[in-house]
Amino acid sequence: QVQLVESGGGLVQPGGSLRLSCRASGRTFSTYAMAWFRQAPGKEREFVAAITWNGGSPYYGDSVQGRFTISRDNAKTTLFLQMNTLKPGDTALYYCAAKDTDWGSIGAGYSTWGQGTQVTVSS
Repeated sequence: QVQLVESGGGLVQPGGSLRLSCRASGRTFSTYAMAWFRQAPGKEREFVAAITWNGGSPYYGDSVQGRFTISRDNAKTTLFLQMNTLKPGDTALYYCAAKDTDWGSIGAGYSTWGQGTQVTVSS
């Protein structure tokens, strides 16, 4: 089993940067991919980015392409999301998630979720 804990959220000005972290513990050997999702009040959960855990191949949602970068550490214990050129529309609760199979789309099939970390972009 995998446990996930996010950190790094906060309040930033438009155009600013922030880096989120997700610490993974437990039986991470079975992880196929990890991802970031976000959800703002009254809106549907949105796929942000994902990375295959062994190969490190990244995937991005259209709304963050070119601004956000997903990565993992060499020990494969921590997931990162570097967020640059932040916009008010990026304001949301950000979750990390883990997927243990390659079935379905890269944005589906995540069975383990963290508690989330709040990102607020405002002047």
